Amino acid sequence: MNLTLLEQTENLQTEPKLILNGVTWQQYDALVSMFIDRFPALRMTYLEETLEIMTNSPEHERLKKTIARLIETYAVEKRIFLNGYGSTTFRKEAAARGLEPDECYCFGELKEVPDIAIEIVITSGGIKKLEVYRGLNVPEVWFWRNGVFDLYRLVVDKYEAISRSQLLPDLDLVLLSQYIGASNQTEAAIAYSDALRGNSAITTNEKVGSEGFSPY
Repeated sequence: MNLTLLEQTENLQTEPKLILNGVTWQQYDALVSMFIDRFPALRMTYLEETLEIMTNSPEHERLKKTIARLIETYAVEKRIFLNGYGSTTFRKEAAARGLEPDECYCFGELKEVPDIAIEIVITSGGIKKLEVYRGLNVPEVWFWRNGVFDLYRLVVDKYEAISRSQLLPDLDLVLLSQYIGASNQTEAAIAYSDALRGNSAITTNEKVGSEGFSPY
């Protein structure tokens, strides 16, 4: 195996990534079995004999948990039967792909892959997640980066950018995004719930989608 450590800085949000090339499926499978359950913040992304190992920063964990709580608040308010499966490892040996999404959801019980996967992007570089998700056949992938969502929908065998979720078409991600930066997650969920019920007058003309970001 060949090893590459992506450059990092002295930033509390920095997430160092270790890239290993020439990793067999059996080696990847063994590493997941040994370490994923023991280290919840550890992420292993595998794509055709290349393995990326990353540890999530505290800010990464805060963002993913806040977004999860807001999405789940939306599901409760709208009576949508949405089940969360967090950072479950999804693998497909035939496609030589595997990863742990930051958050993921299914409509109903857990299937072979989630209906929606969510990724927080703080550190650039490394394996392109959409290519991994394409091989796993995940219908929708949402990226949160620089304060906005970028959404992708799997169409046949490739992802296309979409302006809003096809699986949750009434979800206003611009509205939801306004509560992600709150320091208190419970207060954010309560305020978002009030907004969904029409008890808040928050409006915005922000565009969902970040400039210059390519997950390919």
